[in-house]
Amino acid sequence: MAVLTIRDALNQALREEIIRDENVFIMGEEVAEYDGAYKVTRGLW
Repeated sequence: MAVLTIRDALNQALREEIIRDENVFIMGEEVAEYDGAYKVTRGLW
């Protein structure tokens, strides 16, 4: 069984949904410029 941090699991789930549905978008503070406060969105674009 793979061990993931909560951050990595959230990132993976977001990535899967973005690929699955082109209408998914993410908004919030520091999401793009700083990869989010906890780096959950790192590498998604």
